Amino acid sequence: MNKASLIDNFERKGVTLTQQEKELILSSFQTVYVKKKDYLLTAGAVCDFEAFVVQGCFKEYCLDEKGEEHIIHFSIEDWWLADLESYNYERPSKIFIQALEDSEVLLIKKERKEALYDEIPVLEKIYRRMTQQECIALQRRIVNKLSMDATAEYEDFCKRYPSLVQRLTNIQIASYLGISQEFLSKIRSKKK
Repeated sequence: MNKASLIDNFERKGVTLTQQEKELILSSFQTVYVKKKDYLLTAGAVCDFEAFVVQGCFKEYCLDEKGEEHIIHFSIEDWWLADLESYNYERPSKIFIQALEDSEVLLIKKERKEALYDEIPVLEKIYRRMTQQECIALQRRIVNKLSMDATAEYEDFCKRYPSLVQRLTNIQIASYLGISQEFLSKIRSKKK
């Protein structure tokens, strides 16, 4: 993948961009390389960017009062990353964004993105559609959490994200599902 994958991502949202718009968009994003275990965002910092994953895998997580990690979201190639609450309200983040693999992202700062809306008005439509997709995914996750047992939730996760399952540890999947690693091992052993 390369920077063209960003344009492909935008155009899959149902818009056609001119060559000049594509060049303007690409020039607005900065390529950032993040080593495995390094952070793109730490709790307490304000998230002033959105990032498109070109290569790699990330986890977004928070810590509870006991210091236990709770994974909120994973992002792999062709997915987006940000703490939208921190980004939109310019408040310190409560989450961490950490690379699970050596990764490459295309990062756009908030002020530059806002200027792009004026320069390429169709971008607001693209970002609206992206936000709707994220809301649908979060709603699905909440519904699953409330209506499925852990086994069904794990099976749904595997069905929706088979390539992601291959890249994650049991600990990471268990944290995302809100179950213990031991319980996940029991679920997996029953499936064999």
